[in-house]
Amino acid sequence: MSGPDMFSRPRRIRRGAALTLVFASVLATGAATGSWSDQGRKAPDLSVRSAAAASDDRVTDAAAEAMADGKSPSEAAEEAVSRSGDRWGAVYDEAEYRAFEDELDGEYIGVGLWTRRTGSGSIEVTRVQRGGPADRAGISAGDRVRAIDGHRIEGRPVSEVVHRLRGDAADPGSEVEIGLQRGTRAWTQKLRRARLASPSVTVRNLDGGTLLIKVTAFTKGSGERVREAVRSAPHGTGVLLDLRGNAGGLVAEAVLAASAFLDGGLVATYGVRGEQRALHAESGGDTDRPLVALVDGGTMSAAELLAGALQDRGRAVVVGSRTFGKGSVQMPSRLPDGSVAELTVGHYRTPSGRVVDGRGITPDLEVAEGAESRARTVLSGLGTPS
Repeated sequence: MSGPDMFSRPRRIRRGAALTLVFASVLATGAATGSWSDQGRKAPDLSVRSAAAASDDRVTDAAAEAMADGKSPSEAAEEAVSRSGDRWGAVYDEAEYRAFEDELDGEYIGVGLWTRRTGSGSIEVTRVQRGGPADRAGISAGDRVRAIDGHRIEGRPVSEVVHRLRGDAADPGSEVEIGLQRGTRAWTQKLRRARLASPSVTVRNLDGGTLLIKVTAFTKGSGERVREAVRSAPHGTGVLLDLRGNAGGLVAEAVLAASAFLDGGLVATYGVRGEQRALHAESGGDTDRPLVALVDGGTMSAAELLAGALQDRGRAVVVGSRTFGKGSVQMPSRLPDGSVAELTVGHYRTPSGRVVDGRGITPDLEVAEGAESRARTVLSGLGTPS
């Protein structure tokens, strides 16, 4: 299951890099807390910035030269990133970057659909945001999305579906045409995108003393909401932590979410130009409550960091399908025209030293269909804390 159409892929370089700015922002403050939008809370870690500077020079120099020649700095930077061979390197224009900042605050421009790719490759609507454009048009969970703006999407990655729903740095009021199917009925629906607010953490009580915590993205405040949900759960309640379709977000929030289930200790390590650093959970988490984490191919970046930490620390049974495999560290640079370029400067590892980038997290129990049902079965077998 993906998050709503809130984390788009960049207009030009889409390789899953939409949230790499987020991890970079954590590093730029020199701690596992903070982001670009809360500058001033901590002094910058100049060693990290210096390490990134050499890597960024060729991109920023290309942008400056283009500016002096009356050409587009962002296009020149884009070419430099492409030539670098950096799998996750990207260039974002001002509108895209502003959209990312909004998304980290829990806002996005879209139509209010959550989707997933089924085992057969079709794209299915899993949830519709109440009051959003899709809801008002009568689209329902279970409907199949067959095409977006005339492009057939069956078999395509959910990330591409999200990008097409969002559009290219779309403005509220821009239009998207969606081809849908419900049973034998097929139809085309035109929707106007809107600015929507969506909680990144939802909590539901299921039958059998199970608490379902669904985290669609690690936006500001999501880590504390996970901790509060765990603290408030009655003794003996098992937790299903659903990270399916979570494209990542603020690493600080993922570490805080890990603190709900760990009593301190290592969450991840990362290297920046050979210098090793570590992220640690806060002490006082619930280490006894039964826990199963649900993941899939749409689980990315900070969400993979969390799943890997819980798995390595023996704290959770991970159920689902192999995660996306985005575990690299990018550093951002502002270009003369206000756009932002970023290049990879390192990679993070799970507590046991596993590399995530390009490999993903392999679940303890791999399940293609009916993962939630299997996860609940596993959870019931874990017993209750004494």
